[in-house]
Amino acid sequence: MRLARSVHHHTTLAAAVAALTLAGLTTGCGSDGDGATAAARSFLSAWAAGDERKAASFTDDPKAARAELTRFDEDLNVTKAELTPGRKKGGGDSAARVPFRARITLRGVGTRWTYASAAKVRKGEHGWKVHFTPSVLHPALTGRTHLMRYRTLPTRAGILAADGTDLAATGKVWAIAIWPAKLSDPDRAYKALGDPALGADIDIKALKSRVDKAAPDQSVPVVTLRDEVYRRVREKLLPIAGLQFRDSRRALPTAAKALVGTVGPASKETLANAGPQAADSDDVGATGLQYRYQRTLAGTPGVTIRIIDKETKEASGEVFGTKPKPGRAVRTTIDRDTQKAADAALSGLKKNASLVAVRPSTGEVLAVANNPGSEGNRAFTGRYAPGSTFKVVTAAALLEAGVEPGTAASCPRTATVNGQKFENQAEFVLPKGTTFREDFAQSCNTGFIGLRGKLDNAALTEAAGRFGIGGEWQVGAASFDGSAPAPTSENEKAADMIGQGKVEASPLVMASIAATVRSGSFHQPVLVPDAVKERHKAAEPLDPDAARQLRTLMRAVVTEGSGKALRGIGGEPGAKTGTAEFGQDTPPHTHAWMIGFRGDLAFAVLLEDGGSGGRDAGPVAARFLKGLG
Repeated sequence: MRLARSVHHHTTLAAAVAALTLAGLTTGCGSDGDGATAAARSFLSAWAAGDERKAASFTDDPKAARAELTRFDEDLNVTKAELTPGRKKGGGDSAARVPFRARITLRGVGTRWTYASAAKVRKGEHGWKVHFTPSVLHPALTGRTHLMRYRTLPTRAGILAADGTDLAATGKVWAIAIWPAKLSDPDRAYKALGDPALGADIDIKALKSRVDKAAPDQSVPVVTLRDEVYRRVREKLLPIAGLQFRDSRRALPTAAKALVGTVGPASKETLANAGPQAADSDDVGATGLQYRYQRTLAGTPGVTIRIIDKETKEASGEVFGTKPKPGRAVRTTIDRDTQKAADAALSGLKKNASLVAVRPSTGEVLAVANNPGSEGNRAFTGRYAPGSTFKVVTAAALLEAGVEPGTAASCPRTATVNGQKFENQAEFVLPKGTTFREDFAQSCNTGFIGLRGKLDNAALTEAAGRFGIGGEWQVGAASFDGSAPAPTSENEKAADMIGQGKVEASPLVMASIAATVRSGSFHQPVLVPDAVKERHKAAEPLDPDAARQLRTLMRAVVTEGSGKALRGIGGEPGAKTGTAEFGQDTPPHTHAWMIGFRGDLAFAVLLEDGGSGGRDAGPVAARFLKGLG
């Protein structure tokens, strides 16, 4: 737990929501319509609205009143004031007292501060005015004192793996900034900050623009580095004039980094997400689960409001205090060993890549890996053409339409649909007498497209629905849950059947497809069980015979087809490879996919612009399974 004086940028009450509640006032003798009550009401109304100048004009000492009102607002970081007048006390011709109740909202504090005070009103040559003394703002104040608040931040709660260990341990970080006035050799500084050794993809052009626009003595944030990275580069950075370094401790992801996310200094967006209990001096969730569950993890700060002597700066008392309430940990289904194997499988890859592992029997997400781990959780939110991995869904539709694994299905070099040519990867051909089983195992596009007459335009969408696609998933994290709209032409149908066209999926969706085959029914994936109120259920179950045949077909991909990278791995894994074209280049770029299962584990591997499913994604999947033992 740490005690910190709140540091903030002043926000006037006029920009915040303010309210004046008038209560307990009547008409008649001594009524609200008299000058004394009107003066008090005008003062309180302007104060509540955040207009210190106007509020001060209703007092007999406008200069002092405005200064004290402004200080009250700034020192306490007030965002809202609700001021409820009571019945006027005294009915003299020249003096009266109007009590009121204050309900003050402070930025970054979970509890409103309430107290009673009163406005003394006097009649002078300019009519009725509030007789201003600091005690009007709070009865404990005098001309020698002011109020100051101190926030106590609770320790941030953790994001936990299934075994209760923290996926984001606290560690030292170094915030690097630029002091423009001291930046005597900008070229040297920008060259050093652009060094790949920092492991931070800094937009130097944008940084230069921010520095040019900053005031000479304004600190311009650049990057925050983990302590181990800072130690590697500090000898190059420390001698450069104009660079600033500040160390602090922060929750740092140790596994599933893109999923867990980061914590950092509050920005406009992250402060709004953090809510009224956060202050702009706080570190708050910036990405991933840290951002999504910021309010749960951060807890509620405590606050102490003390009376401070203006001259000695010493505290002479306390007028309000609350204790901090610790945050609540976020429990995930991540399995430490599975996550370790997933991270290791992607280690060293030059391409953007994702790997998701799911438990088929329950839908629990066991691992989520992204490479690099600093560019968002594409494993959940990416929208990609799944390529031939979607043939699992197409095969389910064909099997339910009467196609058998032994059904003849020729695999020519190309297939033409209404003038549009479709081809197999590298234009391979399978010999005469080819069956549907062989087309599936070798991932023959033309063989599948040749069977399109077996399916009406709704068949693929309906089959996808049996794998959960088309519904809204509650996973406990942001996710793209797949899309398989009905085709509107034979050409679209042909493309959709091989996972191109309008079909889209995330690695999470594709892992779930493999899991559905393995278990025989769709179990919506879940990552944070406590946050999931209701899981999506498939409108219709997968046909049991189709599920059994799909398991056999996916095993054949490994034993005799394009999934040979998994041969020799124990547990009889099944798989499906995919090579998905994207973009407008000729020849087109391709994403590399492999999905599969082994025992009560299903997975999806994606390499962006990664080549071939079998050749490139297959070895990554093999490393993953071997890492599990």
